[in-house]
Amino acid sequence: MRKDRGWIAIDTIIKLYKPFFEATDWHAALFTGSGLLTIAMLAVMECLLSVDNAVVLATQTRSLEDPVKERHALVYGLWGAYLFRFIAIGLGTYLMKFWGIKALGAGYLLYMSLHFFYEQHKPKPTDTDTVVPKKKRSFWGTVATIELLDIVFSIDSILTALAIDNNPVIVLLGGCIGILAMRLVAQVMITLLARIPELLYMAYVLIAVIAIKLALSLPMINIEIPNVAFSLFVFGAFGVTMFWHYRKEQQNGIKHTHKENK
Repeated sequence: MRKDRGWIAIDTIIKLYKPFFEATDWHAALFTGSGLLTIAMLAVMECLLSVDNAVVLATQTRSLEDPVKERHALVYGLWGAYLFRFIAIGLGTYLMKFWGIKALGAGYLLYMSLHFFYEQHKPKPTDTDTVVPKKKRSFWGTVATIELLDIVFSIDSILTALAIDNNPVIVLLGGCIGILAMRLVAQVMITLLARIPELLYMAYVLIAVIAIKLALSLPMINIEIPNVAFSLFVFGAFGVTMFWHYRKEQQNGIKHTHKENK
């Protein structure tokens, strides 16, 4: 009986992670325009949604007060994030085959989007709030904290990616490229979002659109939006947001000039 259970467990694991080693999935990811476009889109979405993660990780590693240890902690955290992605995407790809899980995923993504915009209208804490000094952590304690934070922060982006594409290779590559890019250009992304805050709003509007896309794919509706069309929509939204921001800045500059002339 125990042997049977063991074989069942092994067979289940093989079924979950076999798609990562399928030549057809790798070909669809790396040798088709649709696959490459989707990977690029997922990487951009990962960067936009992981800025808060980058800020928190930076504060955690700074507590080590040693640049060498900080770099090592982030490297260990990066590999841990990749391992978790591999495990979570394999499990998630299987679960997303059930329409009930898809419906829950669509509902949660919509909640994420609405909750973000609700939070924007809540009063922000003042600078006079008391700050409790943090205790200095050990190196491995910091690594463990980074891993835990990576898991917590990545759940939303994994669900978002799986709602866009059900090819685990595409989802894994897009997420891993996004994680690496986020680590390398964290400060650039933070500065970019500080200068163009509309990009973060755009990301959460896109999450609501992704929730609708996932809901439309439910069996009782059965409307599939092609990934190429959706990827072009995402990059188009990015371009429109940038244009709108700079257009608004230009108009504000003109108004400011008129006031000075008066």
